[in-house]
Amino acid sequence: MTPRSIFANLVRSDNGSFSTIYGPFLLQSALQPIFRSTPDSGLEIEAFEGLLRASRDAEPVSPAEFFPLVSPVDMADVDSILRTIHILNTGRLNRARARIFVKFHPGLFRTPQEMRQEVDRIKVASHEAGLAPDRIVCEISERSGAADDIVVAFTEHMRAVGFRIAIDDYGARDSDLDRLKRIRPDYVKFEAAWVRDFLDNSAGLALLRVIVGQMLDDGIEPIFEGLEEVWQVDLCEELGVPLMQGYALARPELAPTTFNESFPENLADLAPLHTGSSDITLGASRAAAAPPPPVLVKPVSARPARTFGRRQSGGE
Repeated sequence: MTPRSIFANLVRSDNGSFSTIYGPFLLQSALQPIFRSTPDSGLEIEAFEGLLRASRDAEPVSPAEFFPLVSPVDMADVDSILRTIHILNTGRLNRARARIFVKFHPGLFRTPQEMRQEVDRIKVASHEAGLAPDRIVCEISERSGAADDIVVAFTEHMRAVGFRIAIDDYGARDSDLDRLKRIRPDYVKFEAAWVRDFLDNSAGLALLRVIVGQMLDDGIEPIFEGLEEVWQVDLCEELGVPLMQGYALARPELAPTTFNESFPENLADLAPLHTGSSDITLGASRAAAAPPPPVLVKPVSARPARTFGRRQSGGE
C-alpha cells in the first residue's frame, strides 16, 4: 500500500458498499449494532462497531490469520484504510444519529506528527461519509501496548477534533483503572469473558452494579459486549447497563447490511442531521476500472432474540 492517499485502494461495489484490496486479500466491512436500553423505547441502535471480514480466493480468512500476514511497513496503512471503509459504509446507512466505533492502535504511530496525520485522515473520511465528528468513536484497546503518555496525548488530540473516545477490553484491573482516570473516555467496553463470568453469580452482579453506577456518575457510559444469551441481556438491563452488544441482540452483517429494515431509526423527535453521502465519488476511477468485488462472505441476517423498539404493555 502507499500513503499517498487513503482512498487509493478503495473499491465501491454495485450495492454502494466500500471495500479495499491488500495483495491477494479482499477486505470488507462488517457492522454490528450496539443497542441502547431506555425505559420508554426499549432497545434501539445507538451505534455500530466496524469489523474486518477478509477473504482470499473466495475463502474467508479470520483477522487472527490475516494480520500476521501484513507486512510491518504496511500495518499502519492497512489499519487506516479499514477505519475508512467502516466509516464510509456507516454513512451509506443514512441514519441520522448512529455512531461508528473504529478500533485504534496507538502503538502503530511513532511520532505526534503521524498521529495528527491519521486523525486528519479520519476527519476526511467522516466528512465524505456525512458523519459529524462526534459520531466517530475511536476505540482504544487496553491491550494496545502503547505507553500511557502516548495514548493520553493521542486521545486529547482526537477529543479536540470532536471525536469521542472509548476504551476496549476493560477488566477493572489496577492498570485499567489508572488508564481510565487519565484518558477520561466517553465509553468503556467491558471485556466480554470477564462480564459473562460476573453475570453468572450474585457476588459478581453486585460488583458490576457498583462499577456501572460509578461510571455513570463519572459521565462514562459502560458497554457490555459479547452477550450471547437473552438472560444476559435481561440482567444487564436490571443492572442499569445503558449500552449492549452481542449475538443475542444482532449479529454482524456485511455492508450495506439490512439493519435499516430490521431496526428502523425512530426519528419522530429528531430532524435528520445529514442526508447521507449518495454522491461520494472517491475511488470512482478505481471502481470503474475494475469489476465490483463479489460478496464472498454471505451476510448473516440480524436475529433479534427479544422485542425491539417500544415495549408492549404486559411484558414482551
